[in-house]
Amino acid sequence: MRLHTLKLENFRQHADTQIDFHSGLTGIIGPNGSGKSTILEAIAWAIYGNAAARGTRDSIRFYRAKPRASVRVTLDFELGGHGYRVVRGLTTADLYLDGGSASIATTTTGVTELLRKRIGMSRDEFFSTYFTGQKELSVMAAMGPSERGQFLSRVLGYERLRGAQDLARRRRQEFVAEIGGLRQGMSDAVQITARVGFARKALTSAEQLAAAAERRKQEADRALSAIRPTWESSQQERERLQALLVDLRLAEAEHAAHRRELERLDRDFAETAAARETLQPLEEGLLSFNSLVSEFQRQDALAREEGRRSALIRERGALSEELRGLQERQRRMEQAPALEGETIEALKTKREQAVNTDRELEVRRTDWTRDQQEASTKRETLRKQYAELKEQREQLKRAGPDGICPTCMRPLGTNFQSVLELLGDQMETVLVDGRYYKDRLEQLTQRPEELVVLEERRRALYEDLTSVERRLTKIQVAIQEKAQLSAELQAKEKREALLTSELDTIPAGYDAHSHQSIRVELERLGPIDQKAARLRMQIEREPQIISERNRVAAALAHSAELVSVLSAERATAAFSEDVFLRLRDAHAKAAAELHAAELQAASVTSTMQGAQAALTAAENAARELLERQKLLDELNIQRRLHEELDRAFSDLRGDLNAEMGPELSDIASALLGELTDGRYTRLQLDEHYDVIVHEDEIAKPVISGGEEDLANLVLRLAVSQMIAERAGQPLSLLILDEIFGSLDEMRRASVLALLRQLKDRFEQVIVITHIESVREALDRMITVRYDDTTGSSVVEQSRSTGRGKPETRRTEEAGAAD
Repeated sequence: MRLHTLKLENFRQHADTQIDFHSGLTGIIGPNGSGKSTILEAIAWAIYGNAAARGTRDSIRFYRAKPRASVRVTLDFELGGHGYRVVRGLTTADLYLDGGSASIATTTTGVTELLRKRIGMSRDEFFSTYFTGQKELSVMAAMGPSERGQFLSRVLGYERLRGAQDLARRRRQEFVAEIGGLRQGMSDAVQITARVGFARKALTSAEQLAAAAERRKQEADRALSAIRPTWESSQQERERLQALLVDLRLAEAEHAAHRRELERLDRDFAETAAARETLQPLEEGLLSFNSLVSEFQRQDALAREEGRRSALIRERGALSEELRGLQERQRRMEQAPALEGETIEALKTKREQAVNTDRELEVRRTDWTRDQQEASTKRETLRKQYAELKEQREQLKRAGPDGICPTCMRPLGTNFQSVLELLGDQMETVLVDGRYYKDRLEQLTQRPEELVVLEERRRALYEDLTSVERRLTKIQVAIQEKAQLSAELQAKEKREALLTSELDTIPAGYDAHSHQSIRVELERLGPIDQKAARLRMQIEREPQIISERNRVAAALAHSAELVSVLSAERATAAFSEDVFLRLRDAHAKAAAELHAAELQAASVTSTMQGAQAALTAAENAARELLERQKLLDELNIQRRLHEELDRAFSDLRGDLNAEMGPELSDIASALLGELTDGRYTRLQLDEHYDVIVHEDEIAKPVISGGEEDLANLVLRLAVSQMIAERAGQPLSLLILDEIFGSLDEMRRASVLALLRQLKDRFEQVIVITHIESVREALDRMITVRYDDTTGSSVVEQSRSTGRGKPETRRTEEAGAAD
């Protein structure tokens, strides 16, 4: 893997940083807190996403960034002969291959998963391979044998076997718990067998009882069927007798009703004869009634017409009064056109006078305001001039003859007194002028008399102008109403003529006294006429009464004959109530026996069904017990399998740990010989993971500090190479973060010399440190510092040119102050 460029936008304290990575030994140098390790965090975050970030996702954004400013890290790197560019934000990610414009992955999880597959390493494996953490070399040296073994096992990924073993153990415990719970829930096989046998016996007994109940039910049904025809025939005889009795009662009731109806008709016939005798004298007294009614109707019509005549006369009088008023208004309106011309001329004159007065008033008011402003400005200028002269005079007094002239800027000397007197005269002149303008301002405070007169004249003119405008409006309205008034006059005159012609058509001859006397006579004859009408109606019903009486007499004879026939049939009926009662009791007894037999059969059937359900439940319990036993056997197989798997994981970890030492020793020995030009031929890890260095095939039990640094560096590089080889990736990149923290100056120089000798094996070696003294040993330098003004990190890139001044290119934060 080879890094090309890294660009950070609003990523933590890096607001806008771009870094170019080159081959060789590169140092990222800066004080603590300047943002060095943030560069490495950005590389890991671009590849593995939020899982590689410190803290939460919300803490990544630059705290001085604009509200909608995006957070973005862009990383260009080379892997396996292909170029990759990953662009990652807080919620988005895109991955491009070999400079293409179309992304091959577009989601955060998609980009992370694809890069993980291409690199062939998890996040932890990536860090263990390419990154060496702060003070990690010295920490390895300070570890005990068991701690060093655990550390190597962890960075090589062997701890994942422990996780798998723990998972297998948890699954085994789950199987054990499930087996225990299953055994507790299982029933006793002996009890289940006994339960099945008891249920079968109960079902056999219930079936026997059901057969006996069915036989009883059949016998009761046969007995009921034998008595049913006789019982039904007796019921039919009884029903026929009851129907005959009902018909007899109805016939007797009808006969009595006909007899009463005939008696009523005889009374009505007698009343008709009496009414004929009463009607004759009444009709003689009503001979003039019809003529009186006709005369009363004629008088009523004349009375209504007389009322209409009075209303029309009143309306015509009111209309005549309105016509006189309208005719008077019409005469006045004839003068309106002449008055309109006169009023318009008067209005024009008044407006001209008002405009001239406004113009003159505005000129006078402007002059007055200008005089006030001029006097105020003059007075303020004189006050400032007086203050300046006073200040100059005071300064000259304090300075004396040795003071500087404010005009020629030379010492006053003998001119001191004359200059003082000149300033005094000037002050007096300014004071007199100031008093004048003060009095002038007081005079201008009051409005001039001419201005007051003009304002009064203007007010009177505008009042006259308003009055003339109102009079003109009234005249113009009258002119507009003139045509309407003529039309209204014509309409009202036409209405008056119509009323007059309508009055001429109303008939005369109404006599109120005669009308009232006819009304009194009709009120007296009215009740008599109504009584005569009732008697006439009664006499007119005589033929109908005779016809109705003949019909009722015939019906009475028919109903008497029907009663006689039905009475004879009742006397000859052969129905016996005692026989009917005996048959009813026998039928009820047989039906009760059948019902009891049916209830017994239903009860026995229910008992048989319960026995069948109990047998089914017992057989289901037996089958469930068998299935639980099968499941228990399977769980025991899984438990034994996971116990064996637990032992296998333990053996595998032991084998891997046993193989790790020789493999690491071989890789470290090759690196050691390459770094020391063959002086040290072998680096060995014993069974306690202690480091033993061989010089000329001879083990050195005691090594110097530089040799110890060399051994720790070689061991860490060997671990990285083992992880990279297992992932199928060449180890061309090495990043060392703060490895010089606990080393003195001499040992730092030794480690740097060793790193420089690794150029042929590692294409890129990046060292992160806050120690400034290592600059001269680096090929390229990336200096990081924190700018308090912008609150962001500033990155400067430079290339070393021997011991002279390095060539520097600076990258500052664009927009960091926004």
